[in-house]
Amino acid sequence: MNTGTLITCIVVDDDDIDRLTTQAFLQGYPVLQCVGAYASAADMLQAGQSLPDVLFLDVDMPGMNGLDLRRQLMDVPACIFITAYPDYAVESFELEALDYMVKPLRHDRFASAVQRIESFIQVRRMAGLYSHSLGGETLFIKEGNEQVKLLLYDILYLEALKDYTRIVTVHSKHMVLANLGSLLQQAAFKSFVRIHKSYAVQQHCISRYTATTVEVNGHVLPMGRVYKLAVQQIVSK
Repeated sequence: MNTGTLITCIVVDDDDIDRLTTQAFLQGYPVLQCVGAYASAADMLQAGQSLPDVLFLDVDMPGMNGLDLRRQLMDVPACIFITAYPDYAVESFELEALDYMVKPLRHDRFASAVQRIESFIQVRRMAGLYSHSLGGETLFIKEGNEQVKLLLYDILYLEALKDYTRIVTVHSKHMVLANLGSLLQQAAFKSFVRIHKSYAVQQHCISRYTATTVEVNGHVLPMGRVYKLAVQQIVSK
């Protein structure tokens, strides 16, 4: 993936007008750099260029369609499908699509997709700089060339971001390259309780809860139905 500030993109669409339209929309966002535009999946694969950060793919194309192309290019971090047919949405998200837009493109809808791209790529780039190690009741996080020391007791909650986990304390936020499930399996995190598929909270930090939320030091987080009993048991102790 590109490690600079620009986000590289490739457009693949067999319709000349639609392909040019997508390229024109991309020109409105200086952070997005279109490094290639192709009329077919075969043309794109034969070009042999480096993989981009983002693919903008039409779905219904002659020969290899956009879904099959994505299957071959799962190493590309983000994929946006742009198609005249809404029927493929479910299948596209099974291929880790970041977004799915139905033609004709609209500026407001495209802007929303760009925001999603920027947020997603930023998280990936930041997480790629981080690693962590445990020592007693202390968590050491490597951020670039620096080591940040956190006391486990000071962590409020953990937030899952696919293969990464955001660690939130009272005063700061950090990222580690480890999924939430693997962190919770470590003995050092035994004081955390999972409240949602994407969240785990420090037990002593829970201040209140409802049928659908848990409040931790002013942060209101969603609670999944299957985790409600665990939260009730902790609060009632």
